[in-house]
Amino acid sequence: MAGYTDAAFRSVCARHGASLCFAEMVSADALSRDNGTTFRLLARAPQESLIGYQIFASSAAAAGAAVKRIAPRAPALIDLNCGCSVPKVLKAGCGAVLLSSPPLIGAMVAAMQAETDIPISVKLRSGRDSSSLNFLNCAEAAWSSGASLVTLHPRTRAQGFSGKSEWDHIRRLKEACPVPVFGSGDLFTAADCASMLERTGCDGVMLARGCLGNPFLFREAEALLSGREDAPAIDERVKLETAMEHLRMLALAAGEQKACRDMRKHFVAYTKGMPGGSLLRQSVVTAETIAEYQDIVESYLRD
Repeated sequence: MAGYTDAAFRSVCARHGASLCFAEMVSADALSRDNGTTFRLLARAPQESLIGYQIFASSAAAAGAAVKRIAPRAPALIDLNCGCSVPKVLKAGCGAVLLSSPPLIGAMVAAMQAETDIPISVKLRSGRDSSSLNFLNCAEAAWSSGASLVTLHPRTRAQGFSGKSEWDHIRRLKEACPVPVFGSGDLFTAADCASMLERTGCDGVMLARGCLGNPFLFREAEALLSGREDAPAIDERVKLETAMEHLRMLALAAGEQKACRDMRKHFVAYTKGMPGGSLLRQSVVTAETIAEYQDIVESYLRD
């Protein structure tokens, strides 16, 4: 979710029911160099009481040093990413590369836990490829070294986001794991969240791609899981008003011009599936001010 889960987007998600949001994944090496850009990614929104930080690292020493630098910011938990399959992360020996070495995952968790009392979690994939599904070994290395939570996205590194996530891997992990297990992968509706919890027995779900342009998913899932029917109806007006709220918060943090450019990718997601959405998206490509966005939205709603 790098490039998406900044403070503005997390604020929108929290307002719509997210229990805990993660800041963008950051490099342990960049933290050790006191990189200002990297530390800015960790900034909280004013109303953000709970936040999770996620790092990627290639060694136990780097992971421990990163935790030492970010622990004073008092996040609710610190996560070690062992699942990212982005080429530049893999090239650095981080992310899903770690799946090939469960002992290294254990050593990294131990080094992180030695620096703080804040809970350490680990994000995994099922394995390197279909011939090496070693998520149980990786998870055991993590929890036996002090991890308090394990999250599994049940696709392999080779799959990326293609194919279908194998929720049965989450069920197997939950049956074997003595610490809480969260599931991720192919969660696009409230019913998907309920189904994963029921089918796997996992302790929680982590939403990612499914909440892009749809922060309402958190509240809808919460209502369904609580047996309530009070989730508000979401129509085009609500989506666009939320998008404008998102843009205004982004502008407060990044400045209007940058916010308007960065918002384009979010606007694509908010308007996906809307009648006339293609023309709406074409209109915002050249929008440079909040007023221009507002005019485009109001014109669409009038028509």
